[in-house]
Amino acid sequence: MAVVVFTTDFSSRHQWTAGRTSAYPNMGPTNRAAHKLDHLSRAYCPGGVFAATRRLHGSDQWNCNLLTTEGSPEGFQLRAGDLLTARIVLPTALGAWPAIWTWRDGGNEIDVFEYHPDHPDLLELSNHVRGGHRYWHGAAAGVAPGATVELATRFGADSVDWYAGDLPIYQDGRGVGADWHAYLIVNLSVADGTYHPAPSHDGPPRLSWSCLSLQVER
Repeated sequence: MAVVVFTTDFSSRHQWTAGRTSAYPNMGPTNRAAHKLDHLSRAYCPGGVFAATRRLHGSDQWNCNLLTTEGSPEGFQLRAGDLLTARIVLPTALGAWPAIWTWRDGGNEIDVFEYHPDHPDLLELSNHVRGGHRYWHGAAAGVAPGATVELATRFGADSVDWYAGDLPIYQDGRGVGADWHAYLIVNLSVADGTYHPAPSHDGPPRLSWSCLSLQVER
């Protein structure tokens, strides 16, 4: 029988570390090589609201929320076989780049989802451990800027499987291997314009998306 092993509180300093991750050079705060305008904030995210706000003095960088279980007192890690479920509200403003993903020791990355409002019905799903990727067009399932979407990912040893609600949307047939484990990251980045439009200079000074709930069953 599956047991819930992690139910998040995005304001918890026991579960999460804010604004530092080994997925960014030197633990952050910036990651320009990944085409992000992020300047990581040390703020937590009560209610699961992840935000990015324009920095002052003419900088093109944005203060961005990133939470990770890496380095937290609890130090939670996902393992092979775990099921992650999340209920999210997608952003509406161009340049917003939300994601739920995993990281450990310079890799072990699985992207539960990435989203860019310039591709309004598209979720990006990726297995960077063993190779596997799908651009899933989910307009028929209600994927759109501002929409509330229920996602699930099974991190199987032989196949990573993604779902939107009860609908299977991608099974990669590759998996993560029996010994895989990795920390969880939830964040909002800001695109720099290389592959997706950066925010307009006269656009809104704040971007946001929400993770209304997130839990892991084992």
